[in-house]
Amino acid sequence: MSLVNLAAVCSHLNNATKARLAITSIPNSNLHLKLSLALQNSGYISSVVRGGPTPPPAHAILGYPAANDTSEGIEPITRDNIASRRLWLGLKYWQNESVLGKVKMVSKPTRRVNIDVEGLRLVVCGKEAGGVAGLRSPGESLYLSTDKGILEARECVEKKLGGLVLCRVL
Repeated sequence: MSLVNLAAVCSHLNNATKARLAITSIPNSNLHLKLSLALQNSGYISSVVRGGPTPPPAHAILGYPAANDTSEGIEPITRDNIASRRLWLGLKYWQNESVLGKVKMVSKPTRRVNIDVEGLRLVVCGKEAGGVAGLRSPGESLYLSTDKGILEARECVEKKLGGLVLCRVL
C-alpha cells in the first residue's frame, strides 16, 4: 500500500473539485479502488468506473441509459493495457458546490497513524486521540484501512475495528 500515490490522489481530487470537473481519472490500484468505493458509499462521488486512458462512454459514468447502442463499451483488461488502466470517477455537485470537500491525508508515508477502537470512539465524538483531531462537522468523514477493507470511522466504531487512518474529507 503506497501512501505516496494516495497523497497524489487526494491532491488530484482537490484540484478536480476546484476546477468543477464532472469526471476525473486516477490511477487504478486496489487501494484507490477501495477508497473510491468507500467515497461512493458515503455519497461524495456518484460513480466509479474502470477504464483506459480515454474516458468511458458518458452513460457508463453518469448512470443514464445510452440513447443508441452504437457507442463502444468499456475497454477490456488485457496484459497489454494493464499499466494504463484508470479509475474514472463521477464527481457530485449540489447547488453549484462540490459535495466532496477538501480531502486531506492523515497518515503520511513517513508517519503512519494507527488508532484503536477506544481512540476512534473519541475521534468520532469530536475529541482528539492518537494524534488524530476529532470530527467536528456532520459532513466530515475519516477513512481507515482495516482488516475488513477501507471503512469510514463511524462504521469502524460500529464494527469495533481499529486500523490505519488514511484520509479525512472535510
